[in-house]
Amino acid sequence: MLTRTPLVALAAAAVIAGALAPTAASAGWWWDMHRDRQDIRSDQADIRRDRMDLRKDYIELRRDLRAGNFGDALNELADIRRDRADIYKDERDVRHDRRDLFWDRRGY
Repeated sequence: MLTRTPLVALAAAAVIAGALAPTAASAGWWWDMHRDRQDIRSDQADIRRDRMDLRKDYIELRRDLRAGNFGDALNELADIRRDRADIYKDERDVRHDRRDLFWDRRGY
């Protein structure tokens, strides 16, 4: 009888601890917020790189126009359009990630 009581107490403690322990599902909100923050940082870094590339493309466009290389200038204009579209896409992704982060903080 003496060994049975500690075993029952130990089993009861294990059941209570298991019921009160956080589960993977309850930690999902934290992971979502972490991923949103990480996505925002990577998108912002991509925007910075694209803006630097855009500045270089404008410099090359002006140089090509001054030199009369109109074929190269057209290629630079196409590159500028692609960079602008990529910046727009990344800015839209940042807005979506910030919205998701807002809702994750509130538990939705």
